[in-house]
Amino acid sequence: MTPEFNAVDFTIPAELAGQRLDSALARLMPEHSRTRIKGWIEDGAVQVDRRACKPRDIVEAGSHVRVQTMPAEAARPEVLPEAIALRLLHQDRDLLVIDKPAGLVVHPGAGNPRHTLQNALLGFDPKLAVLPRAGLIHRLDKDTSGLLVVARTPEAQTSLSRQLEARTMAREYVAACVGVMTGGGTVDEPIGRHRGDRLRMAIRVSGRPAVTHYRVLERFRAHTYLSVKLETGRTHQIRLHLSHIKYPIVGDPVYGGRFGLPRGATPVLIDALRGFKRQALHAATLGFDHPRSGKRLILQSAVPPDFAQLLEVLREDARVAASDAAQAGARKPVRVR
Repeated sequence: MTPEFNAVDFTIPAELAGQRLDSALARLMPEHSRTRIKGWIEDGAVQVDRRACKPRDIVEAGSHVRVQTMPAEAARPEVLPEAIALRLLHQDRDLLVIDKPAGLVVHPGAGNPRHTLQNALLGFDPKLAVLPRAGLIHRLDKDTSGLLVVARTPEAQTSLSRQLEARTMAREYVAACVGVMTGGGTVDEPIGRHRGDRLRMAIRVSGRPAVTHYRVLERFRAHTYLSVKLETGRTHQIRLHLSHIKYPIVGDPVYGGRFGLPRGATPVLIDALRGFKRQALHAATLGFDHPRSGKRLILQSAVPPDFAQLLEVLREDARVAASDAAQAGARKPVRVR
Protein backbone atom coordinates (compact mmCIF):
# COMPACT_ATOMS: atom_id res chain seq x y z
CA MET A 1 0.00 0.00 0.00
CA THR A 2 1.35 3.45 -0.93
CA PRO A 3 1.65 5.70 2.12
CA GLU A 4 -0.49 8.82 2.14
CA PHE A 5 1.10 12.25 2.23
CA ASN A 6 0.03 15.01 4.59
CA ALA A 7 0.03 18.55 3.22
CA VAL A 8 0.85 21.39 5.63
CA ASP A 9 0.54 25.02 4.55
CA PHE A 10 2.32 28.05 6.00
CA THR A 11 2.57 31.76 5.33
CA ILE A 12 6.01 33.20 6.04
CA PRO A 13 5.67 35.79 8.85
CA ALA A 14 7.56 39.07 8.72
CA GLU A 15 9.98 38.06 11.48
CA LEU A 16 11.28 35.15 9.37
CA ALA A 17 11.76 37.13 6.16
CA GLY A 18 15.33 37.00 4.90
CA GLN A 19 16.10 33.60 6.43
CA ARG A 20 16.98 30.42 4.58
CA LEU A 21 13.98 28.26 3.75
CA ASP A 22 15.19 25.30 5.86
CA SER A 23 15.84 27.60 8.84
CA ALA A 24 12.43 29.25 8.55
CA LEU A 25 10.64 25.91 8.34
CA ALA A 26 12.58 24.64 11.36
CA ARG A 27 11.09 27.56 13.30
CA LEU A 28 7.60 26.92 11.94
CA MET A 29 7.79 23.13 12.47
CA PRO A 30 9.71 22.73 15.76
CA GLU A 31 8.61 19.11 16.10
CA HIS A 32 10.85 18.20 13.13
CA SER A 33 14.63 18.49 12.84
CA ARG A 34 16.27 20.82 10.35
CA THR A 35 17.98 17.79 8.80
CA ARG A 36 14.62 16.15 8.13
CA ILE A 37 13.16 19.39 6.73
CA LYS A 38 16.18 19.82 4.46
CA GLY A 39 15.61 16.30 3.17
CA TRP A 40 11.98 17.10 2.35
CA ILE A 41 13.06 20.18 0.39
CA GLU A 42 15.72 18.26 -1.53
CA ASP A 43 13.19 15.52 -2.32
CA GLY A 44 10.79 18.05 -3.85
CA ALA A 45 8.21 17.79 -1.08
CA VAL A 46 8.27 21.57 -0.38
CA GLN A 47 7.05 24.34 -2.67
CA VAL A 48 7.18 28.10 -2.17
CA ASP A 49 4.44 29.93 -4.06
CA ARG A 50 3.94 26.70 -6.07
CA ARG A 51 7.56 26.63 -7.20
CA ALA A 52 10.30 24.10 -6.47
CA CYS A 53 12.94 25.37 -4.11
CA LYS A 54 16.26 24.67 -2.42
CA PRO A 55 17.15 24.64 1.30
CA ARG A 56 19.32 27.75 0.96
CA ASP A 57 16.66 29.85 -0.81
CA ILE A 58 15.81 33.07 1.04
CA VAL A 59 12.14 33.46 1.98
CA GLU A 60 10.01 36.59 1.79
CA ALA A 61 7.24 37.70 4.13
CA GLY A 62 3.83 36.59 2.92
CA SER A 63 5.12 33.73 0.74
CA HIS A 64 2.99 30.60 0.77
CA VAL A 65 4.80 27.36 1.63
CA ARG A 66 3.31 23.90 1.18
CA VAL A 67 5.07 20.96 2.82
CA GLN A 68 4.06 17.42 1.91
CA THR A 69 5.18 14.98 4.57
CA MET A 70 4.66 11.30 5.19
CA PRO A 71 3.38 10.15 8.59
CA ALA A 72 6.26 7.68 8.73
CA GLU A 73 9.30 8.23 6.53
CA ALA A 74 10.73 4.93 5.44
CA ALA A 75 14.38 4.02 5.22
CA ARG A 76 15.69 3.38 1.71
CA PRO A 77 13.90 0.22 0.50
CA GLU A 78 17.11 -1.35 -0.81
CA VAL A 79 18.64 -1.34 2.68
CA LEU A 80 17.78 -4.82 3.91
CA PRO A 81 17.89 -6.15 7.47
CA GLU A 82 20.84 -8.39 8.31
CA ALA A 83 21.68 -10.48 11.36
CA ILE A 84 24.87 -8.68 12.43
CA ALA A 85 25.81 -8.70 16.11
CA LEU A 86 25.73 -5.30 17.82
CA ARG A 87 27.34 -4.21 21.06
CA LEU A 88 24.68 -2.22 22.90
CA LEU A 89 25.80 0.05 25.74
CA HIS A 90 22.28 1.39 26.32
CA GLN A 91 18.81 0.64 25.03
CA ASP A 92 15.29 1.77 25.87
CA ARG A 93 12.08 2.44 23.94
CA ASP A 94 13.43 5.77 22.63
CA LEU A 95 17.02 5.12 21.65
CA LEU A 96 20.04 2.84 21.37
CA VAL A 97 23.71 3.56 21.96
CA ILE A 98 25.97 1.37 19.85
CA ASP A 99 29.68 0.66 20.41
CA LYS A 100 30.77 0.33 16.77
CA PRO A 101 33.80 -1.81 15.95
CA ALA A 102 36.44 -0.61 13.50
CA GLY A 103 35.82 -1.93 10.00
CA LEU A 104 32.03 -1.59 10.08
CA VAL A 105 30.60 0.91 7.58
CA VAL A 106 27.73 2.99 8.99
CA HIS A 107 25.62 3.67 5.86
CA PRO A 108 25.31 1.68 2.63
CA GLY A 109 26.99 3.38 -0.31
CA ALA A 110 29.15 2.85 -3.36
CA GLY A 111 31.33 -0.18 -2.71
CA ASN A 112 29.44 -1.04 0.51
CA PRO A 113 25.86 -1.91 -0.41
CA ARG A 114 25.45 -4.45 2.42
CA HIS A 115 26.84 -5.54 5.79
CA THR A 116 26.64 -2.03 7.26
CA LEU A 117 25.51 -0.75 10.64
CA GLN A 118 22.24 0.39 9.06
CA ASN A 119 21.59 -3.18 7.86
CA ALA A 120 22.41 -4.45 11.35
CA LEU A 121 20.03 -2.00 12.98
CA LEU A 122 17.17 -3.08 10.73
CA GLY A 123 17.96 -6.69 11.61
CA PHE A 124 17.91 -5.85 15.33
CA ASP A 125 14.69 -3.81 15.22
CA PRO A 126 12.61 -3.90 11.99
CA LYS A 127 10.52 -0.95 13.27
CA LEU A 128 13.52 1.31 12.60
CA ALA A 129 12.63 1.06 8.90
CA VAL A 130 10.10 3.90 9.36
CA LEU A 131 12.89 6.32 10.32
CA PRO A 132 15.34 8.00 7.95
CA ARG A 133 18.69 6.14 8.00
CA ALA A 134 17.13 3.65 10.43
CA GLY A 135 17.38 6.26 13.21
CA LEU A 136 21.10 7.00 12.93
CA ILE A 137 21.81 10.51 14.24
CA HIS A 138 25.47 10.83 13.32
CA ARG A 139 28.21 8.66 11.82
CA LEU A 140 31.75 7.45 12.27
CA ASP A 141 34.25 6.60 9.55
CA LYS A 142 34.53 2.91 8.70
CA ASP A 143 37.80 2.42 10.59
CA THR A 144 36.95 4.65 13.56
CA SER A 145 35.55 2.72 16.51
CA GLY A 146 33.28 3.88 19.30
CA LEU A 147 29.91 5.30 20.30
CA LEU A 148 26.91 6.18 18.13
CA VAL A 149 23.38 7.09 19.23
CA VAL A 150 20.35 5.78 17.32
CA ALA A 151 16.79 7.09 17.68
CA ARG A 152 13.89 4.63 17.78
CA THR A 153 11.04 7.14 17.38
CA PRO A 154 10.51 10.28 15.26
CA GLU A 155 10.31 12.37 18.46
CA ALA A 156 13.65 11.01 19.71
CA GLN A 157 15.23 11.58 16.31
CA THR A 158 14.11 15.21 16.30
CA SER A 159 15.37 15.81 19.86
CA LEU A 160 18.74 14.18 19.29
CA SER A 161 19.23 15.87 15.90
CA ARG A 162 18.52 19.26 17.46
CA GLN A 163 21.04 18.58 20.23
CA LEU A 164 23.62 17.71 17.61
CA GLU A 165 22.88 20.88 15.66
CA ALA A 166 22.92 23.01 18.84
CA ARG A 167 26.28 21.44 19.85
CA THR A 168 24.91 20.30 23.20
CA MET A 169 25.65 16.67 22.37
CA ALA A 170 29.08 15.99 23.88
CA ARG A 171 31.43 13.85 21.80
CA GLU A 172 34.91 13.06 23.05
CA TYR A 173 37.43 10.94 21.19
CA VAL A 174 40.85 9.55 21.97
CA ALA A 175 43.60 9.42 19.36
CA ALA A 176 47.25 8.44 19.05
CA CYS A 177 49.12 10.85 16.83
CA VAL A 178 52.63 11.06 15.38
CA GLY A 179 54.84 13.64 17.12
CA VAL A 180 55.27 14.81 20.70
CA MET A 181 52.92 17.68 21.59
CA THR A 182 53.97 20.23 24.17
CA GLY A 183 50.36 20.94 25.18
CA GLY A 184 46.74 21.03 24.13
CA GLY A 185 45.00 23.54 21.93
CA THR A 186 42.25 24.26 19.42
CA VAL A 187 42.10 23.97 15.65
CA ASP A 188 39.61 26.38 14.06
CA GLU A 189 39.83 25.82 10.31
CA PRO A 190 36.99 25.50 7.77
CA ILE A 191 36.62 22.18 5.96
CA GLY A 192 35.41 21.51 2.43
CA ARG A 193 35.68 18.81 -0.19
CA HIS A 194 39.15 18.43 -1.73
CA ARG A 195 39.18 19.94 -5.23
CA GLY A 196 41.25 17.15 -6.79
CA ASP A 197 40.14 14.10 -4.80
CA ARG A 198 36.47 13.62 -3.95
CA LEU A 199 37.33 11.03 -1.29
CA ARG A 200 39.35 13.55 0.74
CA MET A 201 38.50 16.69 2.66
CA ALA A 202 40.67 19.81 2.78
CA ILE A 203 41.13 23.06 4.69
CA ARG A 204 39.33 25.61 2.53
CA VAL A 205 38.37 29.23 3.14
CA SER A 206 35.04 28.52 1.44
CA GLY A 207 34.45 25.41 3.57
CA ARG A 208 32.11 24.94 6.51
CA PRO A 209 33.27 26.10 9.98
CA ALA A 210 35.01 23.38 11.96
CA VAL A 211 36.41 23.54 15.51
CA THR A 212 38.39 20.80 17.27
CA HIS A 213 39.74 20.97 20.84
CA TYR A 214 42.50 18.63 22.01
CA ARG A 215 44.48 17.98 25.19
CA VAL A 216 47.40 15.71 25.99
CA LEU A 217 46.73 12.51 27.94
CA GLU A 218 50.17 10.86 27.58
CA ARG A 219 53.43 11.59 25.81
CA PHE A 220 55.69 8.89 24.39
CA ARG A 221 59.09 9.15 22.70
CA ALA A 222 57.71 10.09 19.27
CA HIS A 223 53.93 10.02 19.73
CA THR A 224 51.15 11.58 21.81
CA TYR A 225 47.91 10.15 23.18
CA LEU A 226 45.16 12.78 23.00
CA SER A 227 41.65 13.53 24.14
CA VAL A 228 39.76 15.32 21.37
CA LYS A 229 36.43 17.16 21.65
CA LEU A 230 34.32 18.28 18.71
CA GLU A 231 32.36 21.51 18.49
CA THR A 232 31.32 20.67 14.93
CA GLY A 233 31.04 17.35 13.13
CA ARG A 234 32.48 17.69 9.64
CA THR A 235 33.56 14.70 7.57
CA HIS A 236 37.09 13.55 8.59
CA GLN A 237 37.31 16.57 10.92
CA ILE A 238 39.65 15.20 13.60
CA ARG A 239 41.82 13.37 11.11
CA LEU A 240 42.21 16.41 8.86
CA HIS A 241 42.68 18.97 11.65
CA LEU A 242 45.42 16.95 13.40
CA SER A 243 47.18 16.35 10.10
CA HIS A 244 46.91 20.06 9.33
CA ILE A 245 48.86 20.96 12.49
CA LYS A 246 51.49 18.29 11.64
CA TYR A 247 50.37 15.66 14.15
CA PRO A 248 48.63 13.08 11.93
CA ILE A 249 46.84 10.15 13.52
CA VAL A 250 48.79 6.90 13.63
CA GLY A 251 47.73 4.55 10.84
CA ASP A 252 45.59 7.08 8.97
CA PRO A 253 45.67 5.87 5.34
CA VAL A 254 44.44 9.20 3.93
CA TYR A 255 45.89 12.01 6.06
CA GLY A 256 48.78 10.18 7.74
CA GLY A 257 52.25 9.46 6.42
CA ARG A 258 55.37 8.86 8.48
CA PHE A 259 55.41 6.29 11.27
CA GLY A 260 57.35 8.51 13.65
CA LEU A 261 59.83 5.83 14.67
CA PRO A 262 62.01 7.04 17.55
CA ARG A 263 65.76 6.44 17.56
CA GLY A 264 66.58 2.89 18.51
CA ALA A 265 63.01 1.66 18.01
CA THR A 266 62.69 -2.01 18.87
CA PRO A 267 61.31 -4.56 16.36
CA VAL A 268 58.21 -4.83 18.54
CA LEU A 269 57.50 -1.10 18.23
CA ILE A 270 58.29 -1.07 14.50
CA ASP A 271 55.93 -3.99 13.89
CA ALA A 272 53.19 -2.41 16.03
CA LEU A 273 53.27 0.89 14.14
CA ARG A 274 53.59 -0.61 10.68
CA GLY A 275 50.94 -3.21 11.44
CA PHE A 276 48.31 -0.69 12.60
CA LYS A 277 46.42 -0.30 9.34
CA ARG A 278 43.65 2.07 10.44
CA GLN A 279 43.46 5.47 12.08
CA ALA A 280 44.04 5.19 15.84
CA LEU A 281 40.84 7.08 16.65
CA HIS A 282 38.07 6.01 19.03
CA ALA A 283 34.80 7.72 20.00
CA ALA A 284 35.17 7.19 23.74
CA THR A 285 32.49 9.38 25.37
CA LEU A 286 28.99 10.42 24.30
CA GLY A 287 26.74 12.73 26.30
CA PHE A 288 23.21 13.96 25.57
CA ASP A 289 19.86 14.75 27.19
CA HIS A 290 17.41 11.86 27.03
CA PRO A 291 14.59 12.84 24.62
CA ARG A 292 11.83 11.68 26.98
CA SER A 293 13.10 12.28 30.53
CA GLY A 294 15.51 15.14 29.87
CA LYS A 295 18.07 13.36 32.07
CA ARG A 296 21.68 13.81 31.00
CA LEU A 297 23.22 10.53 29.87
CA ILE A 298 26.99 10.08 29.73
CA LEU A 299 28.26 6.83 28.19
CA GLN A 300 31.85 5.69 27.82
CA SER A 301 33.66 3.05 25.80
CA ALA A 302 37.16 1.67 26.38
CA VAL A 303 39.52 1.58 23.41
CA PRO A 304 39.34 -1.72 21.47
CA PRO A 305 42.06 -4.39 21.90
CA ASP A 306 44.17 -3.38 18.88
CA PHE A 307 44.30 0.26 20.02
CA ALA A 308 45.01 -0.78 23.63
CA GLN A 309 47.89 -2.99 22.44
CA LEU A 310 49.36 -0.13 20.42
CA LEU A 311 49.28 2.15 23.49
CA GLU A 312 50.94 -0.52 25.64
CA VAL A 313 53.78 -0.95 23.12
CA LEU A 314 54.32 2.83 23.06
CA ARG A 315 54.34 2.94 26.88
CA GLU A 316 56.80 0.06 27.13
CA ASP A 317 59.12 1.71 24.62
CA ALA A 318 59.04 4.93 26.67
CA ARG A 319 59.70 3.01 29.92
CA VAL A 320 62.67 1.12 28.45
CA ALA A 321 64.16 4.28 26.98
CA ALA A 322 63.80 6.13 30.29
CA SER A 323 65.37 3.22 32.17
CA ASP A 324 68.30 3.02 29.72
CA ALA A 325 68.85 6.77 30.02
CA ALA A 326 68.84 6.56 33.82
CA GLN A 327 71.34 3.70 33.82
CA ALA A 328 73.60 5.52 31.38
CA GLY A 329 73.51 8.56 33.64
CA ALA A 330 74.40 6.47 36.66
CA ARG A 331 77.40 4.93 34.86
CA LYS A 332 78.72 8.26 33.69
CA PRO A 333 81.98 9.00 35.58
CA VAL A 334 82.13 12.07 37.80
CA ARG A 335 85.02 14.40 37.15
CA VAL A 336 86.95 15.52 40.21
CA ARG A 337 88.52 18.96 39.94
